[in-house]
Amino acid sequence: MVDLSKIGARDRLKPRGGDEPHWQRLRAGCYLGYRPSKRGGKGSWFARAYDEDVGRYRRKSLGSYGAQTGNEVFSAAKKDAETFAELVETGGIRTEQLTTVADACRSYLNEKPGPIAEGVFRRHVFGDVIARVKLDKLRKHHLRDWRKRLEKAPALISRSKAGEKRTKVRAASTVNRDMVPLRAALWRVLSPGTPNTDAAWQEALKPAKGAGRRRDLYLDRSERKKLLDMVDADAQPLVRAFCLLPLRPGAVAALSVGDFDKRTRTLTIGTDKNGKPRQITVPPGTAAFLAEHCRGKSAAASIFTRCDGAIWSKDKWKGPIKAAVRSADLPERATAYTLRHSVITDLVRGGLPILTVAQLADTSVTMIEKHYGHLVRSDAEQVLAQLAL
Repeated sequence: MVDLSKIGARDRLKPRGGDEPHWQRLRAGCYLGYRPSKRGGKGSWFARAYDEDVGRYRRKSLGSYGAQTGNEVFSAAKKDAETFAELVETGGIRTEQLTTVADACRSYLNEKPGPIAEGVFRRHVFGDVIARVKLDKLRKHHLRDWRKRLEKAPALISRSKAGEKRTKVRAASTVNRDMVPLRAALWRVLSPGTPNTDAAWQEALKPAKGAGRRRDLYLDRSERKKLLDMVDADAQPLVRAFCLLPLRPGAVAALSVGDFDKRTRTLTIGTDKNGKPRQITVPPGTAAFLAEHCRGKSAAASIFTRCDGAIWSKDKWKGPIKAAVRSADLPERATAYTLRHSVITDLVRGGLPILTVAQLADTSVTMIEKHYGHLVRSDAEQVLAQLAL
C-alpha cells in the first residue's frame, strides 16, 4: 500500500482502472485515497470509512485541495478523512448518495423538514443552475454568482385579487435569511474550503453585516385590544392567540388539539423555526382560552381553523389583519409579526429574564439582546435614577 504522505510517491502513481483511488490505511476502518489526474494536473483525494450499521464502507470525495501545496495537501486530506470516519462511526453519515447541491438540499429536508427551508430551496435553488453543481466541484464563485441572482430576485409582497404579483427589492436582511437553509445544507455534507481561496465555498454565504433591522413598531395593550375588536369573527381566535403567546404566527397556526394538555396547562410547540418540539406552561386565562377552542375536536385537529374548517396560513390571515389595522386606525405596517414583537417586548419590560424570554419565543439570547436589549437598558436607567439622594 502506497505512502501518500510522500510527494514523490504520489507523483509516480498511475491512474487505476475504473478510476479507483490508491488507498492508504490511516487506522482500522479509516482510509485516505488519492486518484492521479489523467491530464497531468492535481489529483483528487477521497476518504473511506467502515460503517458497522450497514456492514460496508462509505466513501466521500474530498476534492483536489488546489490552493495548498506540498505536505499541506496530505495533512489537510488526512484530517478531513479522519473527520469523515468519525462521522461514520458515530452514525453521522446518512445512507443516501449525495452528488449535487440539490441532493444536499433534499437530504437536509429529509432530516429537518420545515416550510422555510423547503420554500427557499423551491424558489431559489432547485430551479437554479446551482442545483446541478456537483458537491466535489463546488467553489466560491458558484455560490457568489448564486448569491447575486438571489439579491436581484424581487421579493413578493402580495397578490391582487386578479392574481397580479406585487414585489419589492429584496432587502439585505431577507437575503441573509434566504441563505441560511442552503448554508446549513452544505455545512452538513462539506468541509470548509481553505480560507481566501476559490475552494472556500463557505465565504460566499457569509451574512451581510448590519443588515438586520430592529423591529420598532410596537402596539400597546390598548392598541392590540382595538385590533381584536375590529378583526372579523373568523380570524378573531387566531389573532387573540397571537396576542397571548410569544410564538411565531406559523407556529400558532400549526398547533393541534393534541399539543395542549389541559390538566397541566402545558402547550407543546412542534412546528417552529428550529424544528425541535418544546413545551411551555401557560397561565390559567390562556389555558381556558385554548381549552375552549379544543373542545369537541380530535387530537389531530387544528386548534384554530377558519369557519369553513380550512387551516390558517400566512396568505389567509394577512387580509383580515390588514383590514382590522385600517379599521382600528393603527399604523399600516402592523402585521401578525408586530403582535409577536409586542408580546416579547412586554415580557422583557415586565422583568422576565432574557434567557426565559428566549426560550419561550424559540430564539437565541443573542437575538433577544440585539432586538430588545435597549428596553432593559432604558428600564435600568430609570431605576438607577431613583437612587439619587
